[in-house]
Amino acid sequence: MIKSGIGYDVHKLVKGKRLVLGGIEVPYEYGLEGHSDADVLIHSVIDAIIGALGKGDIGLHFPDTDPQYKDINSMSLLKEVFSWMKADGYVINNIDSVIIAQRPKLSPYIPEMRKNIANVLEVYIESINIKATTTEGLGFCGRGEGIAALSIVTLIKEHKDGY
Repeated sequence: MIKSGIGYDVHKLVKGKRLVLGGIEVPYEYGLEGHSDADVLIHSVIDAIIGALGKGDIGLHFPDTDPQYKDINSMSLLKEVFSWMKADGYVINNIDSVIIAQRPKLSPYIPEMRKNIANVLEVYIESINIKATTTEGLGFCGRGEGIAALSIVTLIKEHKDGY
């Protein structure tokens, strides 16, 4: 069985916060505001996996009203969702993500982001694709007010005989 899911997340850019994307801190004068570390990339991946599993969305499982998730590292949330996926008998076929940000330039950080996600999800790095794009100055991302991310994931039911 093959399942797919999409995920989307957006957070506001503010002074005085760290910019965490794909589990790494990206040097920048602004960071993302949120209840957790506000890693929009990881949140979109989590939401895509949860959607493919038919288990609702990230807000249902990790609500921003719950103090246990205050300032939590989003990679730990990804690990938890991965455990649900494994328990349901699925493996990642591929993930394709795009980060939408006018600034900073993200291409130098994408290889490490891919590696982080692949390690947590126990897949080859080739199964993870991440792109970054601008909006040519249009909209809230183009004005530097926030960063968004969109992900799609394909899961495959793992068979007992290994294929």
